[in-house]
Amino acid sequence: MNKTEVIERTAEYARETLHSDSSGHDWWHVARVHRLARELGAGEGADLYVVELAALLHDISDYKLNGGDLDEGPRRAFAWLVGLGEPEDLARAVADIIATMSFKGAGTVSAMPTIEGKVVQDADRLDALGAVGVARAFAYGGFKGEPMHLPDLPPHLHASVDDYLNRQGTTINHFHEKLLLLKDRMNTPGARRLAERRHRVLEQFLADFLTEWDAGDLT
Repeated sequence: MNKTEVIERTAEYARETLHSDSSGHDWWHVARVHRLARELGAGEGADLYVVELAALLHDISDYKLNGGDLDEGPRRAFAWLVGLGEPEDLARAVADIIATMSFKGAGTVSAMPTIEGKVVQDADRLDALGAVGVARAFAYGGFKGEPMHLPDLPPHLHASVDDYLNRQGTTINHFHEKLLLLKDRMNTPGARRLAERRHRVLEQFLADFLTEWDAGDLT
């Protein structure tokens, strides 16, 4: 099986697995991340085969949705690629990216050692910003049964992975606890440029939301 066939098979696997997701981690999220990662990776001279496979498989079993199992997603990605006949070192490179890329709390570090991992991580984080990021935040909040906003509940900047995994909050707090922090955690120049505009979209949305929440636009 050549590389094009592996990518096509992997895309179909992700599409079939995630097509019915309603949490914002669906196939179309993966497709956007795949496109962004490919473009960022080309600009950085990354190995685009590793980039594309990691982007396509990065949410095949997201720990936020599978009960908190941090190892299941990397394990499934590794098994899938080895099952297609790919060498174990390539499968391990992809699995290692998936294991490291997720945001796990304001006080934690998810540093990537490879340029391939950096561009996939950037692409995933870019899709959490901007208008799509707003929509995904509320889709995820609804999926998890979180309230949109509780004015008396302040944001909590989680200091550890366990703290973040056990978070109890609101969608508006999620902006402060994660989304607004992502702009300054981009790895590549291309991602930083895109993040500037998308970050401003988040800020404007929050300002408008809180104005309307308090009916501040009456005057």
